[in-house]
Amino acid sequence: MATKKNNFEEELTELQTIVNNLEKGDIPLEDALEQFKAGKKLSNDLNKKLTEAEETVAKLIDSDGTEHKLDPNDAAAPEK
Repeated sequence: MATKKNNFEEELTELQTIVNNLEKGDIPLEDALEQFKAGKKLSNDLNKKLTEAEETVAKLIDSDGTEHKLDPNDAAAPEK
């Protein structure tokens, strides 16, 4: 069932479809297990992409090109 997806939104849609199928509960156990495995992998991949995006967004770049991460407790202040 898992096919290579081009972007976050497509993978999220696929995960939502899997969740909906599992919530209905009208699929054979073997298929449910396979969908669960595929959903878990998609969930992990999406979480990794979100974390990477958050890290990218959370960087401040000085005029000289020096990067600073933002303080997670105060989004307006760089980490010290």
